[in-house]
Amino acid sequence: MTNPKNELLYVALGGSGEIGMNVNLYGCNGKWVMVDCGVTFADPQYPGIDLILPDLAFIEERLGDLVGIVLTHGHEDHIGALPYLAEDLGVPLFATPFTAGLIRGKLEEEGNASRVKLKTIQVGEGFDLGPFHFTFVPMSHSIPESSALLIDTPYGNIFHTGDWKLDATPVIGSPATAEQLSAIGDAGILALVCDSTNVFNMDASGSERDVRAGLMEQVAKAPGRVMVTSFASNASRLHTLGEVARETGRQLCVAGRSLDRIIKVARATGYLKDFPELISPEAAMRLPRDKVLVIATGGQGEERAALGRVAAGSHPISLDAGDTVIFSSKQIPGNEVAIGLIQNKLAAKGVMMVNDRQALVHVSGHPGRPELAQMYRWMRPEVLIPVHGEMRHLMEQARFALAEGVERALVQTNGDIVRLAPGEPTKIGHAHHGRLVLDGDVILPGDGGTINERRKLAVNGQISVAVAVDKGGRMLGQPQVRLQGIPVEEDRDPFVAEVAGALVQAVRQGGRDRAKLREALRLAVRKVATRWTGKKPIVDVLLIEA
Repeated sequence: MTNPKNELLYVALGGSGEIGMNVNLYGCNGKWVMVDCGVTFADPQYPGIDLILPDLAFIEERLGDLVGIVLTHGHEDHIGALPYLAEDLGVPLFATPFTAGLIRGKLEEEGNASRVKLKTIQVGEGFDLGPFHFTFVPMSHSIPESSALLIDTPYGNIFHTGDWKLDATPVIGSPATAEQLSAIGDAGILALVCDSTNVFNMDASGSERDVRAGLMEQVAKAPGRVMVTSFASNASRLHTLGEVARETGRQLCVAGRSLDRIIKVARATGYLKDFPELISPEAAMRLPRDKVLVIATGGQGEERAALGRVAAGSHPISLDAGDTVIFSSKQIPGNEVAIGLIQNKLAAKGVMMVNDRQALVHVSGHPGRPELAQMYRWMRPEVLIPVHGEMRHLMEQARFALAEGVERALVQTNGDIVRLAPGEPTKIGHAHHGRLVLDGDVILPGDGGTINERRKLAVNGQISVAVAVDKGGRMLGQPQVRLQGIPVEEDRDPFVAEVAGALVQAVRQGGRDRAKLREALRLAVRKVATRWTGKKPIVDVLLIEA
């Protein structure tokens, strides 16, 4: 299958079966359009790697039919891959002003802004891309201008929610009203492609305004310096913290490059206009302890972010006994250990900590069950396609939607090719999908030889040996052995001696075939290492013939 014929197709290359790295493709009448192009963050399976990118080989093989990339909002898991992949895709990007500002900054940092066409579309406006007509529908979320996409096609309308929640009292922005969303549903929705992140939450996500009182209470009663860490992109939370600082008589300081970038773009696009004047970290340290409020990055345990450096004592701002850190963000699954390490360092200093389980200092940006049920009632789709979740989230939203009266739900995962129309929505094939890793300045396959070797090195260590032989195959001198990461420490000398002896014996038995001799040397070393350590290290053999 090379291109969509007289039909409407949907393919996820990321974000279905996982949370993060969202990439969605819609195909219609010979053309494709991409919705979002994000990253996810590496875990210990990827040693030395910070960012993971989607493998776009499927659409790269069809670039002549790709007409554009539409971005729902500015979070990293939706736009983070653009600086590395957009130039090669060679199609225009479409985003609202705030999202476009974030993308432009990323492209400029990567040095390819002039080579990527970025088109700004106002919130609520529509535009055509091939056989598709798109309209940005404003929704509430934890970043300005998060938008659902109403996609008009010859085969029916799609409502692609992006990340969303319902917030009757938003701090920033004006999301679509119940009447507007209901009218979209009245016009007919073929498919509702919907965020599944919080499907297990029985309660609604809550309003951003509800957080203000909780933060005000915690900051007002804090006796010393207060540091609040939140997601940098949450401009509404920044606005709230600006108000809290002003009303509690504290000067405001910001620590973290991503916060600086968000504030700059927010002000340039009409947000945070009444945000307090910021003071430097040095000025903050000169103020009385109860007269400063610091907003910092690093609430997910990032070692190099501001909070991590403060905890380690390597930041211009310091916290001591009697100071307070407020974690105004949700702990992302997988970050528990990293967050715990930083919290333990802060606790050792006598710093008090408050999180969202102790006080109302955070609300989610994703819909709980009451909000999902309301969206179903507004849209009344012919089929629900759950996205933005692990398999347990996708399956649960499908069950929930059916119980709430949605006619049909289709659970797909990355790579499934789904024909939405004509006929009953069904899976018709599979597209290649996968992960790429950003290793320094190089993009590599996530399951390629380099990363697999690095995993083996991380787990089992490495041994290098050098052996010299004459033309008759007799050993010259003594073999040389070097170890990396082999856990023999106090036994290293006898271990190396046994390895050397095994090499000598292998040479005596090896014969003249150099390939066979090299393999015999490798296996001899591996056998000794396994007997001593229980591990199978990578063994590199340098065979020198004199």
